[in-house]
Amino acid sequence: MALPLWQGGPLPVRPDEEDAVPGSHKFRWLLLASLCLSQGAWAAPTVYGWVEKGLIMPTGVAVKMKLDTGALTSSMDARSLQHFKREGKPWVRFTLVLTDANTDKEVSQTLERQVERTVTVRGAGGMEERPTVTMSICLGDKVYKEWFTLRDRSDMNYPVLLGRRLLAELGPVDSSRTFTVQPSCD
Repeated sequence: MALPLWQGGPLPVRPDEEDAVPGSHKFRWLLLASLCLSQGAWAAPTVYGWVEKGLIMPTGVAVKMKLDTGALTSSMDARSLQHFKREGKPWVRFTLVLTDANTDKEVSQTLERQVERTVTVRGAGGMEERPTVTMSICLGDKVYKEWFTLRDRSDMNYPVLLGRRLLAELGPVDSSRTFTVQPSCD
């Protein structure tokens, strides 16, 4: 006597329904084929280079961004930092002075952002407190909202560092490659 399916036995089937039965070989093959051929099933994750071109929003200025696996928090070049209070909360006014990677023209814009937190950075030069603000950037075809520490990076090669918090969302980084994606956010 055949056991019911819930007790480990086969399903009762009419001969013309055999291909539709979940336990049949043809059904398994069709299921596997549909999973493999479904949209995105073979899409490999985007692999980023250690330097990518991205856009700083809302200005849309294209800049070279270093994907820095050694930094936890992202960092952005900010000049003339002025701390102030707005409705009792800490804010900062700063100026972005960036060279547009597409036009080689210098672009300057003053922004104000609420300070999300202050981080203490320890380095060879000692300890430094930096304000952290939320900024949006475009990398590839996606806009990412990210925390950035602000500091004068005018003496650095890259005005923007993307840290591990954002890299965990982006995906793998190949240190032998650069400029693997072009910014294309609307």
